[in-house]
Amino acid sequence: MGLLTQIATLPLAPVRGVAWVIERVVETAENEYYDPAPVERELAELERALLAGDIDEETFDRREDQLLDRLDEISAHVQGTDT
Repeated sequence: MGLLTQIATLPLAPVRGVAWVIERVVETAENEYYDPAPVERELAELERALLAGDIDEETFDRREDQLLDRLDEISAHVQGTDT
């Protein structure tokens, strides 16, 4: 970028800064949303609750299906971004 271009676009610097911050926030939110660790922890806790008798088999099956669907979504996202 030339000096004249930098001077001419200087008023846009705050906008570019805000856009950069928004991109980082979105990136961080996506990383957290697509992190499989919390889902895996919840699956383990769900199994412990079933074995302890805190929940019945039907509740376990329903919630397990939801969590496994979530893991499939995460896996599909990760495979989509790696290619």
